[in-house]
Amino acid sequence: QTQLFGVLLAAASNFLISVSLNIQKCAHLRLVCQAEQKPYYTSKLWWCGITLLGLAEVGNFTAYGLAPITLVAPLGCVSVIGSAFISVFFLKKTMRTADILGGTLTITGIYLLVTFAPNVPQELTARQVQNYLVSWPFLVYSILEILIFCILLYFYKRKAVKHIVVLLMMVALLASLTVIAVKAVSSMVALSVKGKMQLTYSVFYIMSVLMATSCAFQIKFLNQAMHLYEATAVVPINFVFFTTSAIISGVIFYREFQSAALLSVFMFLFGCLLSFLGVIIIARNKKEERLQIPFIDCGHIPGQKLTGKIQPDSHCSCYGTLNKEEDLVKRQS
Repeated sequence: QTQLFGVLLAAASNFLISVSLNIQKCAHLRLVCQAEQKPYYTSKLWWCGITLLGLAEVGNFTAYGLAPITLVAPLGCVSVIGSAFISVFFLKKTMRTADILGGTLTITGIYLLVTFAPNVPQELTARQVQNYLVSWPFLVYSILEILIFCILLYFYKRKAVKHIVVLLMMVALLASLTVIAVKAVSSMVALSVKGKMQLTYSVFYIMSVLMATSCAFQIKFLNQAMHLYEATAVVPINFVFFTTSAIISGVIFYREFQSAALLSVFMFLFGCLLSFLGVIIIARNKKEERLQIPFIDCGHIPGQKLTGKIQPDSHCSCYGTLNKEEDLVKRQS
């Protein structure tokens, strides 16, 4: 029952994230349409979206303490399909065939994930986390991850390689540490609330620092990717990389598939594959929204007065004129 509640909480939280993002987008579009431009943080609608986003992240944090990482992480696809369908109502977008197909595949994948997910005890004590930290599978995994991250960081810093795969690979490697730390912190907090105090152990604060640090650098590289590439490319690749790294970290650190049957593992991986495919189909060929600016605003150039029209003239190669004596002399001649 605890694991089922964690699954439902994760699904609801990710759906709430999609609602939040669409509300924020709607707030930005409303502000752009207003005659008097105001900062986005003055919008009540935008603050409503941010509040929902905060609640959703708290729900996700709690879900990691109640259900396996290998189950909570793939449920991030709920926010993708939720956003695709909610945008039809919030932003008046057209429902595409790709959205329906991708949503169907993703929902089928989620069903397989929930059905064949590992059923392991989720109450993690501080002593268990300490034992996991010094286990040889995690030490080997950590060394390999650090080496790969350093190589990617070398190409990123020294060679100025800003390829989307390089950026999102670094995000995924950091994300694997983030989900390990989040689950540990969430579990220890939950046990402490129940009366089994875990906050006196140093490992709790070590994992808290690891969670905050890895999350901060993860956001940095993800923002870099969003700045350089379109969201339609970043979202599906990031989801696939993040989910894969989270599943691997859950298997290695928390040993979540240690006693699972081969059929269960195969069906779980097949569910992940369907979810990946569904998210890619939804994001594929999705056009980026860009604000259409029908003219060049030259009305705020310091020290210049606008005398000509701004709209392009079909018989002229210029878009407007400024009040300069040289231009007037040329026109008279």
